[in-house]
Amino acid sequence: MHEIKYEKTSLAIGLTVTLTLLALAVGSIFLIITTALEPLAALTAILFAAFGFSFNGFYINQPNEAKVFTLFGKYKGTSRRTGINYVNPFYLKRRISLRIRNFNVDKIKVNDALGNPIEISSIVVWKVDDTYEAMYEVEDYEQYVSNQSESALRELAGMYPYDLFDDVTEDVITLRDNNDEVNEKLKESVQKRLDKVGVEVLEVRLNHIAYAQEIAAAMLQRQQASAIIAARKIIVEGAVSMVEMALKELNHKKIVNLSDKSKAEIVGNLLVVLCGDKNAQPVITTNKDYN
Repeated sequence: MHEIKYEKTSLAIGLTVTLTLLALAVGSIFLIITTALEPLAALTAILFAAFGFSFNGFYINQPNEAKVFTLFGKYKGTSRRTGINYVNPFYLKRRISLRIRNFNVDKIKVNDALGNPIEISSIVVWKVDDTYEAMYEVEDYEQYVSNQSESALRELAGMYPYDLFDDVTEDVITLRDNNDEVNEKLKESVQKRLDKVGVEVLEVRLNHIAYAQEIAAAMLQRQQASAIIAARKIIVEGAVSMVEMALKELNHKKIVNLSDKSKAEIVGNLLVVLCGDKNAQPVITTNKDYN
């Protein structure tokens, strides 16, 4: 069963019923006073009791709020109409909020796809869409949303690596870099788990992700080493291009004739200067044969 909209009884009808009962009760009291008809006393008491009970049918809905009605254990419908309304006074009314809510999934420690322990947490934005399912398909739908969101986060963390390294291809989605894809996948997973309780997931996103403390230092060194290697690779490629250009210019302008041995020595010196991380110390060689 899904939510049934209940808009049968209007406020005007409720006021009419209440005022009618009040008028009958007042009329009975008047007859008792003027004619001393004691049998009307019981009728008056009944009418006043009915008048007081009729107020149980009035209810107020705030904006983005609903009332769920049951009658002797049977679901009768849900009213989303704001303001003062009236319903069968025998109905049991339960309030449920339709406002947008969000909460943080507490930081949890899990293993990523490569087996590395990581710490991860997320933010879930949601609201109730089907009041019947939220109220009656689960004991506590708010706790259910919290537990299932954490379960989905644990499952997602094990599907992707935290970061890329040499043993991971570049087309693999990572938790650190592919935020949009990861958040969308996490949202789909959470929504699938919450469909049965009438909850709509509006947004899910990671708000914290890091290596666990026991491996954080080692992974930082690994990242630094990878960055150094990548930088050195670019430096070497640029240095080789510069050496090649220098030899071509020397040969083209015929500044000096170099033997293969001299070229090899110049190449080595240039690579040391261009690739080194310290300032080069010039060495002047005299009486050197470059022929």
